[in-house]
Amino acid sequence: MAAIEHTCVERFLRYVTFDTQSSEESSTFPSTEKQKLLGQELVQDLRSMGLSDAEMDEWGYVTATLPATVSHETPVIGLIAHMDTSPDVSGKDVKPTWHRNYKGGDLTLPSGLVIRAQENPALAGQIGNDLITSDGATLLGADNKAGIAEILDALQHLITHPEIRHGVIRVAVTPDEEVGRGTEHFDVKKFAADFAYTIDGESLGEVEDETFSADSVTIRIHGVNVHPGYAKDKLVNAIKIAAEIIEQLPRYSLSPETTEKREGYVHPHSLTGTVEESTIKFLIRDFTVEGLKEKETYLQNLAAEVMKRHGRAKMDFHVDESYRNMKYKLDEEPRVVEYALEAVRRAGVTPVQSIIRGGTDGSKLSYKGLLTPNLFTGGHNFHSRQEWISVQDMQKAVEVIVHLVQIWEEKSRPAA
Repeated sequence: MAAIEHTCVERFLRYVTFDTQSSEESSTFPSTEKQKLLGQELVQDLRSMGLSDAEMDEWGYVTATLPATVSHETPVIGLIAHMDTSPDVSGKDVKPTWHRNYKGGDLTLPSGLVIRAQENPALAGQIGNDLITSDGATLLGADNKAGIAEILDALQHLITHPEIRHGVIRVAVTPDEEVGRGTEHFDVKKFAADFAYTIDGESLGEVEDETFSADSVTIRIHGVNVHPGYAKDKLVNAIKIAAEIIEQLPRYSLSPETTEKREGYVHPHSLTGTVEESTIKFLIRDFTVEGLKEKETYLQNLAAEVMKRHGRAKMDFHVDESYRNMKYKLDEEPRVVEYALEAVRRAGVTPVQSIIRGGTDGSKLSYKGLLTPNLFTGGHNFHSRQEWISVQDMQKAVEVIVHLVQIWEEKSRPAA
């Protein structure tokens, strides 16, 4: 492969200056209009590269097409990233900070925040590399502006090297991924890719083909409210019942703070209410649908036992499906992951087939008919002021993308 004259870092540093934080409180789509400012910038960048059909639609989705350099039939491959940053930490006035030729040890940011090597074992593999953080007052935005920059860098290389054989490549940058709505208005049919990849992972070499399966549970408790001065044997406090349900959950298991790897959890993440009515919202996570249902049954039985002690109170227990483990779908077409692993190997990196303890646009897209595993960006500590990314790992991500589209063409060539 011809040497890549990388543009990903320069693009990334420009993109992080856009505040694209999404909002969980908004009912609009996208949840924040400011995301579209980056969208407009991306359309200009794509058109300046020669992708004349680049556009942003009314929902804020940016799409473009790179035509094939071969005439034979080859699957159309989609490359997807998201433009929004997490609502958890400010993404306004990001000030990227370089740490060139990292020599090991802690990283002290201009704000005084310290990224401790002991708490970040991935730093041990970065000796001699160039790292980028924020100044510690905001997140960096590598999640997922690094992915956007890497996709555009790969496109730039393919455009300037038309001798590289590849099929049609479709590009999409989505809003609102961080609030779980990234595919809400995504038109899979219009996007017209056969298979796709989100460039939204973390560590060098990772190919993620599994996510949690996810549901949300809402428990609504109806108490009996009377004047507290005359409440003896009459008042039934819904707040206390809700607290009692939460208190019955195990302290040292089944929670996000006590689980790892393939362990699922039952997570109360919201409690609101009054004496008369209180509501607990739970996130339920497991890698299998069966495990998900077991946890929901466990929670329902636990809540029912508590309710028995409060005879005049009533409870509503409601389950909403969020997303499902994309592996159920990806296993239907093994090539999608196999070719990604091969692309990592061709870039001179040992592939790591891993899981996501969370969700991704790829989960919902896979269930919409567009199989979409996730590839690494080189970033770490997403959603945090301690976010950092390796320049060299970003460049490897670009190489992987270029190899990946070549592999799909190579494997699709007609027999001689």
